[in-house]
Amino acid sequence: MQKIQPSPKGVNRAVLVERLREAGILAILLLGAVVFSFLVPSFFSVDNAINGIGLSAAINTIVAIGLTYVIITGGIDLSVGSTAALAAVIGADLMQRGTPVLLTVLIALAVGAVAGLVNGLLVTRVQLAPFIVTLGTMTFYRGLALSYTGGQPILSLPDGFKRALGGTVVGLPIPLIAALLLVVAFTVFLKFTRTGQYILALGGNAEAVRLSGINTNRYITLTYVISGVLAAFAALVLIAQLGAAEPILGSGWELSAIAAAVVGGTSLSGGKGNVVGALLGALLLSMLQNVLTLMGVQAFYQLLATGVIIIGAMVIDRYTRGR
Repeated sequence: MQKIQPSPKGVNRAVLVERLREAGILAILLLGAVVFSFLVPSFFSVDNAINGIGLSAAINTIVAIGLTYVIITGGIDLSVGSTAALAAVIGADLMQRGTPVLLTVLIALAVGAVAGLVNGLLVTRVQLAPFIVTLGTMTFYRGLALSYTGGQPILSLPDGFKRALGGTVVGLPIPLIAALLLVVAFTVFLKFTRTGQYILALGGNAEAVRLSGINTNRYITLTYVISGVLAAFAALVLIAQLGAAEPILGSGWELSAIAAAVVGGTSLSGGKGNVVGALLGALLLSMLQNVLTLMGVQAFYQLLATGVIIIGAMVIDRYTRGR
């Protein structure tokens, strides 16, 4: 087996562009925080920063980490919202039937893993386009969630579950802490493990990786499994906060997560991206949505603003990567 050896010059340029992009997003976040504080006095408060922006960004970040891995390989996963809904309603139903909370959480995560595995096998073994596969499973998984519940929400989740995933530790919401820990863990995994390096190399030149003797199908499938598990975990975190699960949960999550990943520097062409960028992208989008909500801007104008940011990020990506 040959080791993938990217050119040092290319690596240095990519790292420099990545750092400049992260610095640029940080600068925009800080500048935006200052400007928005003058525009909306209630924006600048610890409560709004944690519960208004942080919690929203936490859910999006968890899902965006999985999407970042998939997109780096040159794929896409449109089924994350439906996967989240399916895992949430199955987990909530089992809890109401008296299943221990820990076992329920593991089963819900397994549901996400199986959903991701199906996506990965259809992409790698059946050789279907990721967009087509996940568009189909997006509908299929949502249909399963609706069928499972009869279209009805599952209410009154156990207090122990709500405290475990929806509570606080030293004043910080557990979802926020979980998102930050996942960012660290998946950054380390992507940058400092052989599997992470293979995943990065897949998006750059999958054929070269395959000719190096690496089982490309295994690593591509792994990214879809990761995406499914993280979508299921995000769903558990959300229903712990809400105290209920609905089969329509997660609608639109795929677009929010893709937007966070792209704004954070992940290339839709594959081969480039990082988890910290997804966190920064999610924070930027959540901050924008938060201030527009505080200003009373209607939802469709918020969508327009988000769309402009995504298009701007793609234009920047086009010119900074020289493609």
